[in-house]
Amino acid sequence: MQILIATDAWHPQVNGVVRTLVSLAESLCRLGLTAEFLTPDGFPSVEVPTYPGLRCAVPSPREIARRIEQATPDAIHIATEGPIGHMVRHYCVARGLPFTTSYTTRYPEYISARFPIPEAWSYAYLRRFHAAARVTMVATVSLMQELAAKGFRNLDLWTRGVDTDLFKPERAIPLDLPRPRFVSVGRIAVEKNLDAFLALNLPGSKIVIGQGPEEAELRRRFPEAIFLGQLGGTELAGHLAAADVLVFPSRTDTFGNVQLEALACGVPVSAYPVAGPRDVIGSHPVGVLDEDLRKACLGALSISRAACRAFALTRTWEHSARQFAGHVNTVAINTFRKDRVAYA
Repeated sequence: MQILIATDAWHPQVNGVVRTLVSLAESLCRLGLTAEFLTPDGFPSVEVPTYPGLRCAVPSPREIARRIEQATPDAIHIATEGPIGHMVRHYCVARGLPFTTSYTTRYPEYISARFPIPEAWSYAYLRRFHAAARVTMVATVSLMQELAAKGFRNLDLWTRGVDTDLFKPERAIPLDLPRPRFVSVGRIAVEKNLDAFLALNLPGSKIVIGQGPEEAELRRRFPEAIFLGQLGGTELAGHLAAADVLVFPSRTDTFGNVQLEALACGVPVSAYPVAGPRDVIGSHPVGVLDEDLRKACLGALSISRAACRAFALTRTWEHSARQFAGHVNTVAINTFRKDRVAYA
């Protein structure tokens, strides 16, 4: 089966959506399936005002149609709700083609954090966007329940995995920083709630990995923190494995892949007891969830690193890819191979 995945999030962006899609494609290939991506590459773009350095594609309907038909997919999946996702959705609806979507980002909360736009308005748009999909995939049970309560339908589970060959304790690099080392990884933006971590009175070192629009302000307010910038691959794995606790202060992430990446490195997690951490950690002895984030950070220091690694070994990308393939198989089509629709 050849699957076309439409996404507004792609390289050079570094985020959970991009990492998930790349890992998914590799795992699908091992299952004998092919994933092709319809991305912002080749389209003109504009800078997103609230995200300096982040650009948004401006695709044309004609080129979107051409790329879809050139790919001759057996199934279409829309990974994001941006301009590319919107136009691919329009293409499919206009031609009566079934497709799947995924809900990966809490845009209503992120938008309302920057603009005086009620979350209800954004949810109304997203509800309409996903209503046309045969299946809308979400990463956790709690998010499924939350979206169902908001009127979303045709929801099903698509969990995430971790590359346990890349992220492992043996990757730890020597760091000349006082222990314990508390690290946070992700985009440095208001919705990630990093100031809740950086304001804590903690022993040892506070380390931040990532970039984003709030970086300069947080550097100014918290000069004792160590900001390492954007890291990836073995470099990220090495720094994660050298940490003592991953601090995940976000209250809005739908999952948080970095939690599994840290656990695979043998590093326990501290977080608030909210959706995302609650689904990943739950009652498993691999992290501490508490409304008192400092208490969670200090409590995580006593957790077995071996237990964290063992837990991560049960969360594979192959299992995630099989879930995804099962959902996509419900919309498998032969429209493009048998009777291609000429684009206007």
